[in-house]
Amino acid sequence: MTHPCIQATAAAAAKSNQNGGAQRKQNAPKNDDVEVEEDDDRPMLSSQALAALQEFLSEQNQTSETAQNKTESDSDEVALVSEDWRLSQFWYDAVTAETVAQEAVSLCSDSDSRVACIACPTLYAYLKKIRPEVSPKILEYDMRFEQYGSDFAFYDYNQPQDLPLELKHAFSVVVVDPPYLSKECLEKVSETVSFLARPGDSKLLLLTG
Repeated sequence: MTHPCIQATAAAAAKSNQNGGAQRKQNAPKNDDVEVEEDDDRPMLSSQALAALQEFLSEQNQTSETAQNKTESDSDEVALVSEDWRLSQFWYDAVTAETVAQEAVSLCSDSDSRVACIACPTLYAYLKKIRPEVSPKILEYDMRFEQYGSDFAFYDYNQPQDLPLELKHAFSVVVVDPPYLSKECLEKVSETVSFLARPGDSKLLLLTG
């Protein structure tokens, strides 16, 4: 049984807590007041800065639209792996690639003509696009082009005739874009051309610059 004095003390304490809670609720800031204070702390842009920001965003939107339109108009271009300057790789632009590809095709004298592309993967890609029947072959040092499967043959100009035997004298057109213009490189590449070209009935395109 609880003593009457203890009951009275507990009741008084409970009442005091209730009054204190009510007072704290009255003194607590309202949410609206807090939001107003937060709004007051936010940085404000001057009218000049806001105008500059709007102009910048407008230009960004126009740039994005232009890039999208260019992507759609260039959808016929071929995609290659990224250039590796350490391997002296510099891909042709679309105009150059199409021009050289058309020239190579014009040199094909019959339906059995084949085109070898030595160190010019852009040309290979465009030939596959416009005239796949010429069965272009890509000879490259970069093993990333192995993705082209049987169209790819590993080529190191330091080993000019270290190529599959089935490629010997198999091409009526040989296109070469030597990785280097040194005398040594050109002499070794010429050995490769002799290995690939059909005797007495072949054409050579040598690309430099």
